[in-house]
Amino acid sequence: MRYFCILLLLLVSSWRLQAQVLTALPWDDTSMPKHEVRAVWLTVIGGLDWPSTSNQQAQQRELRQILDQLKQGGINTVLVQARVRATTIYPSQLEPWDGGFSGTPGVAPSYDPLQFCIDECHKRSMECHAWVVTIPIGKWNKIGAQQLRKRQPQLVKRIGEDAFMDPENPQTATYLANVCREIVSRYDVDGIHLDYIRYPEQWRIRVSRPKGREYITNIVRAIHSAVKGVKPWVKMSCSPIGKHDNLTRYSAGGWNARTAVCQDAQEWMRLGLMDELFPMMYFQGDNFYPFAIDWKERSYGRIVVPGLGIYFLDPREGRWTLDQVERQMHVLRHLGLGHCYFRSRFFTDNIKGVYDMGRRFDATPALVPPMTWMGRPAPTAPTSLTMQGTTLRWSGAQDRSGGPYLHYNVYASEDYPVDISKAENLMAMRLTTNQLQVPAGRLNYAVTAMDRYGQESPAAQLLLNAGPIYAVPLIAKSDGRPIALPDKGQTLDADFVIVENFMGQAVTTAPYNSTLNVAPLPDGMYQLRSLGRKGRNHRIGFFAKKEKKESR
Repeated sequence: MRYFCILLLLLVSSWRLQAQVLTALPWDDTSMPKHEVRAVWLTVIGGLDWPSTSNQQAQQRELRQILDQLKQGGINTVLVQARVRATTIYPSQLEPWDGGFSGTPGVAPSYDPLQFCIDECHKRSMECHAWVVTIPIGKWNKIGAQQLRKRQPQLVKRIGEDAFMDPENPQTATYLANVCREIVSRYDVDGIHLDYIRYPEQWRIRVSRPKGREYITNIVRAIHSAVKGVKPWVKMSCSPIGKHDNLTRYSAGGWNARTAVCQDAQEWMRLGLMDELFPMMYFQGDNFYPFAIDWKERSYGRIVVPGLGIYFLDPREGRWTLDQVERQMHVLRHLGLGHCYFRSRFFTDNIKGVYDMGRRFDATPALVPPMTWMGRPAPTAPTSLTMQGTTLRWSGAQDRSGGPYLHYNVYASEDYPVDISKAENLMAMRLTTNQLQVPAGRLNYAVTAMDRYGQESPAAQLLLNAGPIYAVPLIAKSDGRPIALPDKGQTLDADFVIVENFMGQAVTTAPYNSTLNVAPLPDGMYQLRSLGRKGRNHRIGFFAKKEKKESR
């Protein structure tokens, strides 16, 4: 039903009918994706999101509180503004300090805000991407534009009171590539996120649109080469205008990425210049849903994370309602896309309940999708998984991708083997140590290794809990004769019994009766699961089958 409804969106032409279709989608579906980008833009210009104080110790406390709240809200990716307007939030050899942290432009604060943000994100198992504003460099007489004009005046153009880098000058690509290379060389960022990588809306484009797209693509290509040449696992992304171009049945209304400002983001995905897109889809109705489908259809196997304009929930900014945002998020999830909030403060301030809704919507953790298109081999599984007291320990995994280190993901369940495909079993992720304190109690555990490309190894499994036992302990042996199943009584909802091997693969299914015929099964160890009318299943025990062989 859900896929039919999504397909129907391609066929309907009026928003009123789309709204009826979307309302009919099964929002009560409890399945949660294991892989999904859930992101937020953390803006530092003018202290819009951070920092709100000039006290630098208070700035650090504030960021910790923001990240704690984002983590609890399901966020796994933070895009932090690292290059603001030809100014930076880190000690750059190329550009002056932004004034947002020391209070004075060009003056360094007592700490490195970018390093601090990266470290605090990683402590919370969140990715941290350096958000780089590219073409706009602020007011003509502000410090960023002033210093760049002094050093490389040929790169700067003036439009009114604003300064911009010249996208048609080849040296602009070299300069921006050097800025991004500096960040990647010095910091353990998970991504470089390009903003305003396009012609400014104020710019009178005098070249042909194909030529303009070539100029912008050359900048993207130079940055991609610089970044990947240093650390190929660092994700390249950008935030294009939310409508790529006119669609067959829907007009972009004159404002789009490809034609209006020469931002050919879908082509960058096809060419492999981008790993991820965060299109700024701050629209409703026919301006959102058809264009979301367009981004999905032309993602070329890469990651697409539409940006949601939750700032329109603020009565001072717009008149959006919470259900409009929630509807968009459900559709994006059914399309297999992520979601990114603009901006952080509107989310953490819980405008119209958006934070509460987001926590419910992202109730289970999620890993960022792996970069399978990079063609790197996945790591090997941990070879030793043990429990000592309440400390889970493991070792033996090997990175085969050439990254600097491995992360580890820990899964837990009452079932065995632990199903690592289920998001609800994910207990901890992106660990950089080989141990974890776990709650007291008897759960079963699985641990995987994950490389910097997000690729997971097979799981090492640890059986500590044989599971619930009904009526008669079902840990049985069989020489080929039927085995007795527990009486269902009034508590076990079981219409069928599923026989699985120890890899969790179903071998056979039969109606739940008093006995189970195991004669057709090959010798081996098996586990039994019940399946009820509501689709729920429980493990009910284990059995071993070994038939006696006739002597010759």
